[in-house]
Amino acid sequence: MKKILFLIIILLIPWPVMAFSSNAKGAILMDTDSRRVLYAKNAHYVQSVASISKIMTAIVAIENANIKKTVTVGDEILKAYGSGIYVKQGEKISLEDLLYGLMLRSGNDAALVIAKNVSGSTEKFVEKMNETAKKIGMTDTTFNNPSGLDEEKGNFSSAYDMALLMSYAMQNETFKTITGTKSHTVETNKNVYKWTNKNKLLTRYKYTTGGKTGFTKKAKRTLVTSASKDDLNLTVVTINDGDDWNDHEALYEEAFEKYTAYTILDKGDISILGETYYKNNTLYLKNDFKYPLLKAETEAVNLKFKLDKKRNYKTGDKVGMADVYIGDKKIGSESIYVKKEKNKETLWNKIKSWFDD
Repeated sequence: MKKILFLIIILLIPWPVMAFSSNAKGAILMDTDSRRVLYAKNAHYVQSVASISKIMTAIVAIENANIKKTVTVGDEILKAYGSGIYVKQGEKISLEDLLYGLMLRSGNDAALVIAKNVSGSTEKFVEKMNETAKKIGMTDTTFNNPSGLDEEKGNFSSAYDMALLMSYAMQNETFKTITGTKSHTVETNKNVYKWTNKNKLLTRYKYTTGGKTGFTKKAKRTLVTSASKDDLNLTVVTINDGDDWNDHEALYEEAFEKYTAYTILDKGDISILGETYYKNNTLYLKNDFKYPLLKAETEAVNLKFKLDKKRNYKTGDKVGMADVYIGDKKIGSESIYVKKEKNKETLWNKIKSWFDD
């Protein structure tokens, strides 16, 4: 990971015109870590999104249940149709294995079993899906079922919202493992299954780390994928795209060529030039600040520190902000915290104490 720390450098420079493109009705290329949008085409266009909805189904289950738990398939699967993993009533299977069936094979039956066993009913599970969407900031999105089927009430979203969702989900190691798995074998009390992932990019593009396919007659082809190279973690979403595999690969290739991942701020202790108010204590950041930059943009990065001069403070208190800019555009912030040092003395105070004695 390359690291930069430019304090006060503001250069007004023209940014190069990008050649990113896609055949999708709606598309986006987003940096997974910072949520920076590197390319967008009708990014807030809303339509039925089909089975990429199952990304939300998976992360809601992971966050709200013990996925190692073995459950018994009930009559909920009688309502399933379309793509499935074809589990049977009375079959005993773990929620974790159902999640593999959900993400690798797009099992609509798996979605119904998961929903019932996580929340007690499909309706309550869908409520949790929409609550999670609101928490993430998905303002274009409405979920009506855990599968993405749209013959009755489908799930509606945008490329932008689905990129937010994938970026959020990829921070979860369990989800990341499942979505990036090429094949998975399951043995239950009724059957042995071997599932291969429908995400073709996992085998045809070496930097792919995960994703989810989708298709219905109404939604057409929808696709979410993620890829990583040289610490640059990206997400691509295409909505209604007949050439999605090629579009995703082309977008990744151009982004990896043009952008580099930088750590602009390192978590841990920081030193601010000219700061004297907290000089006998330690200022620190809890998080790194990472951002993808074009080569030309690195020369325009600058930091601005704003500190509150608190009279009464304790270790762990927030005492300011570190704002990150490219030119005059603010791209992000990190909170600054203080750690009180009981025995930390300046050299001058030590010398002064000698004479006081």
